[in-house]
Amino acid sequence: MKKATSIIYYVTLIISMLTGLWHFFVPHLYNWYDYLPMQYENLIVGIDYTNYCFSALLFGSSLVLLFLGKSTLSSNFESLVFYTFLTVVWVFRVCLATFIEPWPLEPVPAATIGQLIASIILALSMVFVTLRLWMVRRKLKLQSAKREDTNNAS
Repeated sequence: MKKATSIIYYVTLIISMLTGLWHFFVPHLYNWYDYLPMQYENLIVGIDYTNYCFSALLFGSSLVLLFLGKSTLSSNFESLVFYTFLTVVWVFRVCLATFIEPWPLEPVPAATIGQLIASIILALSMVFVTLRLWMVRRKLKLQSAKREDTNNAS
């Protein structure tokens, strides 16, 4: 189970990082500006800033967590909190797209449905890893406390 958790940890972060990298280019790949009236320059700049900041944060957070992999997988509290935060971001994205404001199916329904399914799988995988790592940390803390009690009793 430890090996599976480790593999899923790294796979989810690589996918998350690639999503962040891909998002830098989304406005130009999908001609976002064709759908916006050009007289709303402030709106376009705002969308760009939001997209670039999101992309940088998603890419950067995922990259940092890849570097912190050994620390996170060995139940380091700070690294675990950081991974948990990224998990919450992906769960929020899934909830937003599923329940709060579903993405329109037009112009390409398959892309919308594919992104939603991929996001759900990624979020669930990250939740699995997060819960598993927190359980391992709790078990380690209980073992440590038990050893400490045994040493104090002697």
